[in-house]
Amino acid sequence: MKKSVSVSILSADFLELKNELDKIEKSNADMLHFDVMDGVFVPNISFGFPVLDTVNKYTDMHLDVHLMITDPLKYIDECVKFGADTITIHLESESDTEKTLDKIKKSGVKAGLSVKPGTPFEDAIPFMDKIDMLLIMTVEPGFGGQSFMEDMLDKIAAAKKYISENNLDVAIEVDGGINNKTGKLVSEAGADILVAGSYIFKHSDMNEAVSSLACL
Repeated sequence: MKKSVSVSILSADFLELKNELDKIEKSNADMLHFDVMDGVFVPNISFGFPVLDTVNKYTDMHLDVHLMITDPLKYIDECVKFGADTITIHLESESDTEKTLDKIKKSGVKAGLSVKPGTPFEDAIPFMDKIDMLLIMTVEPGFGGQSFMEDMLDKIAAAKKYISENNLDVAIEVDGGINNKTGKLVSEAGADILVAGSYIFKHSDMNEAVSSLACL
């Protein structure tokens, strides 16, 4: 079964962002993954809504926005305004999870829920009927280029089992250290969407890199 590929622009060359976007569009990638970090929820600051707005005006690709911020509820309207197609929040954030997911859904975009490596899948179960996508982190969020945490495979498998047993229409997205080898592992465990940045942008052939993940 073909996997969806979400290309993380955190690893792009921002001096050449237009050219990078052109190359992504010509590949077989399905989405652009957009990491928003506030320097508080995670120990790094990335980019915000002006970049999202600019990218949205340039491309028609699905914008997969991952909010690694302390209080995502405050920023849902801005995410929607500037082009997000999917908005993923963290279970561990300070916002009320149910209220935030409800606001995302009422805004007419897809809702995602993410869990850090240290958070068990079971903590997400109360919200599984409110989301379109579960994002399982296979690195500690905050920086690109980290090594894949293989012990997260059991969490992916547990989530897949729960989704299947409860007949839920929820995709599993996996982010962190994804390449053609780790992508195979998470795909076998149950992942539907693979987020990759460093692997794709550092590859000599972006089309080949994306295809190597999509066909897993």
